[in-house]
Amino acid sequence: MSNPLEATFRLRPRYGEVDQMGYVYHANYVSYCHQARTELLRKLGIDDQSLDGHNILLPVIRMNLRYLKPAGYDELLTIKTRIVDKPTTRFVFQFEIRNEQDVLLCSADSTVVFVDKTSRKPMKAPQLIINALDQYFKPTKHETHHPH
Repeated sequence: MSNPLEATFRLRPRYGEVDQMGYVYHANYVSYCHQARTELLRKLGIDDQSLDGHNILLPVIRMNLRYLKPAGYDELLTIKTRIVDKPTTRFVFQFEIRNEQDVLLCSADSTVVFVDKTSRKPMKAPQLIINALDQYFKPTKHETHHPH
C-alpha cells in the first residue's frame, strides 16, 4: 500500500443548516462528508454519471462521526477526505472537518459497498474504480499476476 489518497473540499454552512444554539446541526455533517467523498471521486474521474453509466451504486452501509467542537453559520470549513486502502467489496473513506483556525471539529468514516444497479446485488470493486486508484495503490501479493 502506498500513501493514502487525500483531497480537500471547502464549504460554508448555510443559515438553514444551523440549529437554535447557533451550531451546525449534527446530521448535516453526514451531508458534508458525502459532498467531500463525491468531490474526491470526481478528481479521480469518477462521477455520479459514470457510475450510473456502468450500473454501479454506492450505498452507505456504515457511518461513524465523532463530534469534538461545534461549527457555526458561514464558518469556512475544510473537509479532508482520505482513501487509505484499495477497495475490494467495501470502500472506506475517512474524513476530518476543520475550521479556519485548523481546529479539528469532527472526524468521521464511512463505508460504502458496490452494488449492481440492475440486480441490486453486491459486487466486487468494478474495474472503473480499480483503474482510477491503481496509480495510488501498489498491488498486494494476491493481486500480483505470477506466470505459471
